[in-house]
Amino acid sequence: MVTSMDKSQSVLVELKARISSVGTLRKKLEAMGARYIGTYRQVDTYFYVPRGRLKLREVEGTKETQLIYYEREDVAEPKRSKVFILEVDQLASLQRLVELVLKKRAVVDKKREIYHYKGTQVHLDTVKNLGTFIEFERKTGRSITGANRDRKALEELMQILGVRPGDLVKGSYSDMVQAD
Repeated sequence: MVTSMDKSQSVLVELKARISSVGTLRKKLEAMGARYIGTYRQVDTYFYVPRGRLKLREVEGTKETQLIYYEREDVAEPKRSKVFILEVDQLASLQRLVELVLKKRAVVDKKREIYHYKGTQVHLDTVKNLGTFIEFERKTGRSITGANRDRKALEELMQILGVRPGDLVKGSYSDMVQAD
């Protein structure tokens, strides 16, 4: 069932912010020389768990399916996350298992453009019924010094792209979908 666990655990520094225009930020990223990775439709099904968040991610047009568990503070600033990812090759079996064992919390349907810029993955997201967002994700070490350095890199990228601190979002898309 699980095809690989090579990237099973990561520590990230990340942030999410509301934006008014994906097109404007796309142009800025291209002008900065950010490397375009691709555009994907992702459907994330979140489940109730005792702590953290658990989601099943399906990527349209690919066989890529991931079961993702993460723990992250809900603060409107760059924050550390512990992320565990399992690549799954038997989607139907996994879906049946989680439906039997877990209660569905929310479904998030989004179009995601992915760019890479100087060690930071940048997502331009158009989320069904929620709007448009930008996310930054940067792998970091376990040390406070490394995390602080990577937090600063995200803050600098915010300034370069014109993302204002007041636009930062605390929680996940699943929290916003549930609030609607």
